[in-house]
Amino acid sequence: MGEGRDGPARTGAGREPDPGSAATAGRRPGRTVALLASVTDQGVAALTNITVLVVAARHATVHAFATFSLVYTVFTVLLGLTVAYVGQALVLENGPVREVARACRSAVAFTALAATALGLPAAAVLGAAGGGGTATALATLALVLPLVLTHETNRYAFATLHRPHHALTADLLRLAGALTALAAQPHGAGAPRLLLVWGLSAVPALALACLLLSRLTRGAGQNPARCLRRGHLGRRFAVEFGVGNAGTQLAVIGLGLLADPLAVGALRGASTLYGPMNVLFNAATGFGPPLLGRARDGRGAARAAFAAGGVLAAVAGCWTALLSLLPARHGRALLGDTWTAAAGLLPATGSQYAAMALGTCGLLALRVLRPRTTLPIQLVFSLLSVGCLLGGYLLGGVPGAAWGLCAGSAAKGAASWLRAARLLRTGSGAAPAPAGPAATAAAPPAEGAGGPAGAS
Repeated sequence: MGEGRDGPARTGAGREPDPGSAATAGRRPGRTVALLASVTDQGVAALTNITVLVVAARHATVHAFATFSLVYTVFTVLLGLTVAYVGQALVLENGPVREVARACRSAVAFTALAATALGLPAAAVLGAAGGGGTATALATLALVLPLVLTHETNRYAFATLHRPHHALTADLLRLAGALTALAAQPHGAGAPRLLLVWGLSAVPALALACLLLSRLTRGAGQNPARCLRRGHLGRRFAVEFGVGNAGTQLAVIGLGLLADPLAVGALRGASTLYGPMNVLFNAATGFGPPLLGRARDGRGAARAAFAAGGVLAAVAGCWTALLSLLPARHGRALLGDTWTAAAGLLPATGSQYAAMALGTCGLLALRVLRPRTTLPIQLVFSLLSVGCLLGGYLLGGVPGAAWGLCAGSAAKGAASWLRAARLLRTGSGAAPAPAGPAATAAAPPAEGAGGPAGAS
């Protein structure tokens, strides 16, 4: 999903393929199997991001991991924009099966072409400019960008075609390839080398996914330019991602470029430890709207959302306590030399994840009560979070930045629930929308999907 994010657990509109059409290749799994495959795939994708960061931290020096984290945060922003612009719009496709299959092929082709058109010139410019390890690492990322972004779009194509088990198969191969390739690197490997190995390890999974997609959509044709047409829903989703998630991550990137790259490594390391919470946030975001839609009225939906937020906040607290009790030797086994800095941020990061739990569920409640209210809250309080991050760093260094992120998340969560309470008090909230794929696909991205510092 960061890689964390709203993953292909979301399915497209409930349509039945026509016999003999392109999308009927292979047996379509039952509803229960599809649901389990979607949830499992979401976990595998998140586990891949966690594994990449953990293995990189163990093999790199503190400074190399800081550079790796900075560049990986850039990738997280680009991935989120791709998911928002291409993936979330794709799963809303409806209509004749052949048209849906054509949309899937077009989305994958558009991602590959766009990533290549942006990545290769960027790699050439950054490589020629020099400027040290960070520029070289960014050039390496630009070089492998078409591979990793196209793989992600394939996952959404499989979700749209109701074949989540194909996405799961490709992601399991992706996890195995990334883990094997990175684990084979020598200790002290530089960030550019780790990034190149990580990117190239996606080739087997990408080849498999493209083969499966080609069989599913044979004869459907493609038109990548349809992703640029006027009224494309991806533009709206990209804006919401930009104001909801990318702002904080861009601030972290700026912090690393202009102030202290080690700050990015510490924040990234701490948020990596909360990878399991990101999986739960993504699951709540993906499956929350249709479940809340089953409530009898808005108050019932809000109560269910608040209860879910409370449970997630409690889980975040328990996870923080568990990490705090982890012996130092086990922590170093996870994050290498970065463990010491990350462990010092656990109180702040744990508090932030507890606040994010309530805030994520508050936004879900608003999506059910009155969807138009989420974007203003995302805009105002995401900017506030950026201010809190930078202000906290100026006042208290890296720990101050972590507490600033916590304050921003707490403010967004409080604003979400105050807005929901006002809607319920005035009776102006809409009744829960019918549970359906469109509601799920349009759900706001969980704040934790990318982590406070761009984690998985």
